[in-house]
Amino acid sequence: QVQLVESGGGLVQPGGSLRLSCAASGFTFGVYGMRWYRQAPGKERELVASISGTGGRTTYADSVKGRFTISRDNAKNTVYLQMHNLKPEDTAVYYCNAWVFGTSRFGQGTQVTVSS
Repeated sequence: QVQLVESGGGLVQPGGSLRLSCAASGFTFGVYGMRWYRQAPGKERELVASISGTGGRTTYADSVKGRFTISRDNAKNTVYLQMHNLKPEDTAVYYCNAWVFGTSRFGQGTQVTVSS
């Protein structure tokens, strides 16, 4: 079955960096675009970044442009989100997402907390 498993979250100070990973299984990974979403307490889930199946096209939310980089390794069925210059407002649960077999799939999420 389709599985998305995020990892790499944690507690980091403002200005710090983290790299999130999402390991995918159960579908032909390189065919599908992948996305990272995040959801802060009391807020709606928002799209942070997306990447095409080949990795040749990426998009970012304005709030993270220049600080976050999405990438993928199709040989490892993994998508990454490199985050630099983290801010307290980046605190959220981060989710990996793919539309597979006509259904939007999310992982269980990984918590990112930016605090001094």
